[in-house]
Amino acid sequence: MLRAAILPLLAAALCALALPAAAAAQLRPARMLTAEAAQRAIAAADAEARTNGWNVSIAVVDQAGDLIAFLRRDGAHAGSVDIARGKARTAARFRRPTKSLDSSLMAGRLPILAFEGVTPVEGGVPITVGGEVVGAVGVSGATSAQDAQVAAAGAAAVKP
Repeated sequence: MLRAAILPLLAAALCALALPAAAAAQLRPARMLTAEAAQRAIAAADAEARTNGWNVSIAVVDQAGDLIAFLRRDGAHAGSVDIARGKARTAARFRRPTKSLDSSLMAGRLPILAFEGVTPVEGGVPITVGGEVVGAVGVSGATSAQDAQVAAAGAAAVKP
């Protein structure tokens, strides 16, 4: 009788032990951009912009394109705010610099304009750690090439 009562408990215990392994098979470890890392990216990008006298807006987003940190340098025009965020979001979600989309568009690939929420203008650079995109930096306010230079400085500041 005792044996019959123990069997269901033993079976339940074995299932409980197997569940973490099954759940682990459905998940992958992910690197996440911290607020500290985002601030480091902002500081490096700001230093690059300051050195060159460029009044820009700088946005840092996570891998989904959601804003983590932002800086609008004194003198940056109001329109640069949304553009910097758009460039960062695009670089994060497409996992590539926005220059690649800009180049495709300039080569005649006009359907890019139909992609919802895409800013296909140079100046967005992904932040990559260990081969994985963990976020991006977007910059606006100078020329597109200068924006990209500032964004690259910010992205390079994030180390594992």
